[in-house]
Amino acid sequence: MASAADQMAQSISLSKFAKATDLKKRLWFTIGALIVFRLLSYVPLPGIDPTALGVLGQQTQGGVLDFFNTFSGGSLSRMSLIALGVMPYITASIVVQLATSLSPTLAAIKKDGESGRKRLNQYTRYGTVGLTAVQGYFIAVGLETLGANAGVQAVIEPGMLFRMTAVVSLIGGTMFLMWLGEQITSRGIGNGVSLIIMAGIVAHLPTTLVNLLEGGRSGSLDPLKLIGIVVAVVLLILFICFMERAQRRILIQYPKRQTQRGMQADRSHLPLKINTAGVIPPIFASSLLLMPLTITQFAGKYAAGQSKWGDFIITLNQYLQHGSPVYMLLYGAGIIFFSFFYTAVVFNPEETADNLKRHGGFIPGIRPGKNTENYFDYVLTRITVIGAAYLTIICLLPEYLVTALSIPFYLGGTSLLIVVNVTMDTVTQIQSHLLAHQYGDLIKKAKLKGGRLR
Repeated sequence: MASAADQMAQSISLSKFAKATDLKKRLWFTIGALIVFRLLSYVPLPGIDPTALGVLGQQTQGGVLDFFNTFSGGSLSRMSLIALGVMPYITASIVVQLATSLSPTLAAIKKDGESGRKRLNQYTRYGTVGLTAVQGYFIAVGLETLGANAGVQAVIEPGMLFRMTAVVSLIGGTMFLMWLGEQITSRGIGNGVSLIIMAGIVAHLPTTLVNLLEGGRSGSLDPLKLIGIVVAVVLLILFICFMERAQRRILIQYPKRQTQRGMQADRSHLPLKINTAGVIPPIFASSLLLMPLTITQFAGKYAAGQSKWGDFIITLNQYLQHGSPVYMLLYGAGIIFFSFFYTAVVFNPEETADNLKRHGGFIPGIRPGKNTENYFDYVLTRITVIGAAYLTIICLLPEYLVTALSIPFYLGGTSLLIVVNVTMDTVTQIQSHLLAHQYGDLIKKAKLKGGRLR
């Protein structure tokens, strides 16, 4: 049965939206920031020949850079200032969060509250600069090598000056995106970094749709496959929506209190999402795979096959291609690992059990304290197994279908998962703002009526 808050949220209409001025400002700011992000994706790196970018896109089509290009909204194929997107920032966040779990010094900083969070964010920014510099250098070297081997001069004037310029430009673009995401989070609607990733994916969807329809029209894609792809996407979206709303509710009971109806016990539920980690595990796993795979993608195309090192790079590049068993195994293992890791980061059974004990709450049949903590850990471990399996299926099933059905474009379950999750989260935040605005109107009306009675 829906709660009173849910019933009130369902009764929200567009007329209420028109009166919520603060929400409209936040929405316009978010839209404006995303427009700036899309405009930046068309600003090329200094020293790049635009005619050579088509050659790069053709040579890397279907590979890991095509996957990277989907996340960046086509910025990588255009070699724009934000070609790396926010992936270095996400990778740096992974490293810092892993370090806080392994290093007692960083764990103590994390417990310092707001000041500790600011210090960790600063470390993340430093890591973002370092990772962007490394990835940017390899991209610059790869562009120069592309011009030497493909017969097309991708770089107008190759050399160290171009490499330094490209690295500095990519660092500036990534840091600006990171700042833009933080501004969206604080002054707009939703999580800024997630919205930037989603905007890049959505911007790439029209091209995917056109390729799908063109394949069906030209006959290169079987009509049954076309219908099957559409049905599979719809079913995946429905399955994602169902699993993201699935919860395991734990009954919490509080001591009896005196009310107008006598002594009554307060009861509530502690909701634990089946997918507690959200979209973080696929993003973390893909971002960790992208850095080494990008290097092997560039190195494998231009390595000399006569040397042992060249043969090793070429073989590694073949094994790590999209749809290969090794890639899918590493990707699935990364998703499962980060599902458990991030769940442990966002939900602390010991802290939750202590808070319940402090406020007099308990789980019926479970003693407060250590037993409650063990029970939380028991339940959380088992629902995380389901959540990790769900994420792995959603992310790996499309990868397998793309390879098995020989679909001529990339169709990622990770992209679909991110778009659906971020959309649901943004809509929920919009409903929360509308609900708060509606409560504010009720309070104002109550005060007016109270003043008239006086």
